[in-house]
Amino acid sequence: MFEIRPAALSEFALLPALEAEADAAFETLDPPLSVADFPPPADPSEYAEAFHIMVAGRPPVGFVRLEIVDGQAHLEQLAVSPEFAGQGIGRALVMAAMAWAREAGFHAMTLCTFAQVPFNAPFYASCGFSELDHSQWGPELATLRESEAILETIAPRIAMKIKLTLSE
Repeated sequence: MFEIRPAALSEFALLPALEAEADAAFETLDPPLSVADFPPPADPSEYAEAFHIMVAGRPPVGFVRLEIVDGQAHLEQLAVSPEFAGQGIGRALVMAAMAWAREAGFHAMTLCTFAQVPFNAPFYASCGFSELDHSQWGPELATLRESEAILETIAPRIAMKIKLTLSE
């Protein structure tokens, strides 16, 4: 298994290509989702502005990007190189992100994802996330969902949440 650790500043420049590589998996679905319809990968400066990024491997073969939404941790992005897919790296990154967020004092983690893509919502459900009803969205999550409207035209999307502590 690959070491999971905070991303080094020098690695931010590697993440856009890794993101684009990981997005290629959407083209293999039946029917395929065209990555040409996706927003372009973030540039290195956007990763530098992220709340927290963890990577797997040296050089990175996967990463998870965390932000803060409605005062809680938000899994903004998970990407694993297709060359390393199916090896548990994505799950290890999600678990590491949840452990980091719990240690940082967050009580929950949210995310937005494609509802019917096997390596999206069903994968996150297997990690313990549950779908959030629209009535449970905070104002920042609602704004985030509105901002990703272009993705909603590609395939249905949902918001999900997991409790990180027993106290919430």
